Amino acid sequence: MSTRRVTDELDLLGSLVDLPKHPRIVELGCGAAHLSRKLLLRLPGSTVTGLEVDERQMAKNLQMPQDRLTFVQAGAQAIPFDEQSFDLALMLKSLHHVPLDLLDQALAEVHRVLRPQGLLYVSEPVFAGALNEVMRLFHDEEVVRAAALAAVRRAVASGAWEQVSEVHFEMPVHYRDFAEFEQRMIGVTFVEHKLDAATLAAVRTRFEPHMSADGAHFTRPMRVNLLRRR
Repeated sequence: MSTRRVTDELDLLGSLVDLPKHPRIVELGCGAAHLSRKLLLRLPGSTVTGLEVDERQMAKNLQMPQDRLTFVQAGAQAIPFDEQSFDLALMLKSLHHVPLDLLDQALAEVHRVLRPQGLLYVSEPVFAGALNEVMRLFHDEEVVRAAALAAVRRAVASGAWEQVSEVHFEMPVHYRDFAEFEQRMIGVTFVEHKLDAATLAAVRTRFEPHMSADGAHFTRPMRVNLLRRR
């Protein structure tokens, strides 16, 4: 199975999906919608609807409007749109955040709102690598990531979806120092990490050996499953 280095996932998405032919896009668990914002700048014929459950992130999104980008507070397990409303669905490191007992329901909802032959692009971090070893000290996602992949496998096995491709890639991640890592990875809004002094010290101890003159460099292993709605 080939692995490629990807610095901009929009380039990977564009290599797998004929984006001009899939102009109606929904991003589920969109966060700040960084990729979707860049996509709209490249593709003037496209629209994106971003779904997000985190209230604080939604408030930030609404303060940063962009043409052809609409935000809705909702989860993938209950998408408030009619059948066949979209051509392409994006889940960028978000499927494993769906409650485990709602994973199958969420994928069924995505199937419902996609047109026939519409595509679902699921990009998930692989539970491996040096950065993962730092993160797992306070945020161990081994179970939820495995459950997300299992849900994708079940969806394909059900016959509702055809898997077009599975791509493994590596994405570089850089932090100027531990303070930036703490701000970006511990101080996120969608989950509260309350680390005691001992745990924070352990995280710092595992992080510091990766520091160099220009900061800490990591490589995050990723996997994309591209599914087509039957």
